[in-house]
Amino acid sequence: MLLTFPRFPLLRLSGAIERSSMSASPLSSPSLPLRGRTALVTGVSRRRGIGFAVATTLASLGADVVIHHHRPHDLDLPWGGDDLDAVRDGIRGQLTDGARFADIAADLSAPSAIADVIATATSLTGRLDVLVCNHAKSGDDGSILDMTPERLSAFWEVNTRSTLLLTAEFARLRAPRTDEARRPGDRIVGSGPYEEAQGHVFWMTSGQIHGAMRGEVAYAASKAALAGVTPTVAAELLELGIILNTIDPGPVNTGYMDPETTDRSLEDLDAYVASTPFGRVGRPQDPAELIGWLATSKGSWVVGQVLTSDGGFGL
Repeated sequence: MLLTFPRFPLLRLSGAIERSSMSASPLSSPSLPLRGRTALVTGVSRRRGIGFAVATTLASLGADVVIHHHRPHDLDLPWGGDDLDAVRDGIRGQLTDGARFADIAADLSAPSAIADVIATATSLTGRLDVLVCNHAKSGDDGSILDMTPERLSAFWEVNTRSTLLLTAEFARLRAPRTDEARRPGDRIVGSGPYEEAQGHVFWMTSGQIHGAMRGEVAYAASKAALAGVTPTVAAELLELGIILNTIDPGPVNTGYMDPETTDRSLEDLDAYVASTPFGRVGRPQDPAELIGWLATSKGSWVVGQVLTSDGGFGL
């Protein structure tokens, strides 16, 4: 049954829902393991970004794809905003026959937007199977001497709170309804055992687990919270058959390492990168391919991990 939801002022579902020429099969195949599955990827507003690479990867595996974006955030940063029509076209170009696409504009710092984003994404096909929380606030950070309540709250609201709330809404799609409050130590009651994963959630953390991130205290704190709570939330989601993993993509150049659009000193960067075994930093496709594999049945035995995909930089 196709679910319908009212429109909300914080959301914009772009034009009409897109469908390719052939109807989608609800069954996956070895070549298209995500056929019949719907994925929501947040923070997809730039073709240089990890979110775009994740969305195109999931599309190429057969998924119906919904992307979220908040372009005003990019416009305030050195690398600026991308052409959203080009972003949409790039993802449409990777859809397989019969797969659908839609996009949503929302400011995830607003708690009222969270349930609306999940509901609108679910309305594309009537189901939601994969949630990739790729969105993040960056810029306007500082050292510990620069911290203010407002700065810390801004990073917490976008990077941490909204990720947890999106995950909660995703889980409620599969959870039995109850009005009883759970006490510390109480287990969520699901309907397992499960023959296969009932859903996948991916969080994104950062390099704070490997070393200092000078001048990025608010960002590192917000991401460290996600890495730290991963086992707790993963254990609870698993009762519902949902698999959570957190990805540390390592240093990936999404534009912030280009001299003309950087927000940091690049002194000695080229020499350092040349000295590494692969002689390069990460590309958006590197973590995207990991997420794509984990979202299939082949990756479903990996549960509750903080996985580093950085070509050895953390070593």
